[in-house]
Amino acid sequence: MRTRLLGFIAAVILAGLGAAAPVVQAAVPAIDGQRCMDGGGSVEYESAKGSWICVDGSYNGKPID
Repeated sequence: MRTRLLGFIAAVILAGLGAAAPVVQAAVPAIDGQRCMDGGGSVEYESAKGSWICVDGSYNGKPID
């Protein structure tokens, strides 16, 4: 009985964390290519990570959405 209760509590906690993850991700402001260039940077492809990043300027190193 105790094992089932602990398993249920763990499942509820994991479900809560899974539901909160998109909310936390959405709270981070996204940088687009135009904003990067307006801040004095340039948009470059980072092949090691397979993503676009802002290089130099106000948003140096930030990922591009």
